[in-house]
Amino acid sequence: MTTLNGAVGSISVVGAIWPPGGDLSEPVSQGTLRVIKTFWALDASLANSKHFPSINWLSSYSLYLNALEKWYSENVNKEFIPNRNKAMALLQREAELKDIVQLVGADALPDSERVILEIGKMLRENFLRQNAYDEMDAYTSLGKQSAMLRETLHFSDRAAEAVAKGVSVDKVMAVAVKPKLARMKEVKESDVEKEAKAIGAEIDTEFGKLIKEEATVEEKVSK
Repeated sequence: MTTLNGAVGSISVVGAIWPPGGDLSEPVSQGTLRVIKTFWALDASLANSKHFPSINWLSSYSLYLNALEKWYSENVNKEFIPNRNKAMALLQREAELKDIVQLVGADALPDSERVILEIGKMLRENFLRQNAYDEMDAYTSLGKQSAMLRETLHFSDRAAEAVAKGVSVDKVMAVAVKPKLARMKEVKESDVEKEAKAIGAEIDTEFGKLIKEEATVEEKVSK
C-alpha cells in the first residue's frame, strides 16, 4: 500500500489465541485462522521437553511460501525451498513412524525406516532447536540455515544409500562426521560455508568407506 506521504509499506495482522484445551476448531480460533496466512502453533509437549522455540513444525504453516519462492531463489539460493520441502517430508514421515514405533517398537522397523527416525531426530535437535542464550545460535541468517540444512540432507541421502547397500543403521549413525553437523550452529557466519563444504566432503569420504567395506564383506561371504 502507498501512504499519504508517498511511502510504500504493508499492513501485518497478528493474532494471538489460546483456545481452551488447545481446541483450534472453536469459533475464535477459526475466525483468527481465516484472517491470517501464517500460523505458528505453540506446542506444550515441545516446551516440556525443553525444545525451543516450541513451534510445532507439522501444525504450523505459511501461505506465503509460493509467493516468496522467487525471492528465496534470488536472495538465498535455488536449493533452499526444495531442501525445505524435503526436510518437511522427512519430518512428516518421522512422525508417522513414531506412531508405529509406539505400537510395535523400533526393532520391528526395517533399516530403511529406522534411518528416517534418526534423520528426523537430527533435523529436530540440530536444525530446529535453538538456544537463545548462545551467541552463535540466538540468531541465524538464511544463508547459514541453508548451509546447515543442505549438509544435513546430504548426510540423509548418503545414509539412505549406505543402508540400501547393506550397512547397518548403527554403523551409519556412528560415523565421526555426525557430531560435526550438530556443532554447525556454533560456527560463525563468516566461516559457515567453508565449514559446510568440509563437512560435506567428510560425509562423502566416510560413507564411501562404509559402503566399500560392506561390499568387501559381502564379497567374502559369497565366496
